[in-house]
Amino acid sequence: MGQIVNQSILTCPSCGHAEQEDMPADACVFFYDCKGCGVRLKPKPGDCCVFCSYGSGPCPPVQAGGDCCT
Repeated sequence: MGQIVNQSILTCPSCGHAEQEDMPADACVFFYDCKGCGVRLKPKPGDCCVFCSYGSGPCPPVQAGGDCCT
C-alpha cells in the first residue's frame, strides 16, 4: 500500500474553481461551499464524500482500502 495523501484539489463542477484542501483522516466531508461561486457541493450518488466526487484523489479511508464513513 502506498502513502496516504491528506490533501486534495477540489474542483467545482459549476464554475471550475479549484482549491487545495486538507482531507480529514477519520471523517467524511458531506458538504463543501465553493470558494469561487458559492455553490454547495455534495457527494455524487455512490460516493462517500465531496473529496471522492470532486477531488484530485479519494479520501484517506478509501485510499487505505476501506469504506468511508460506514
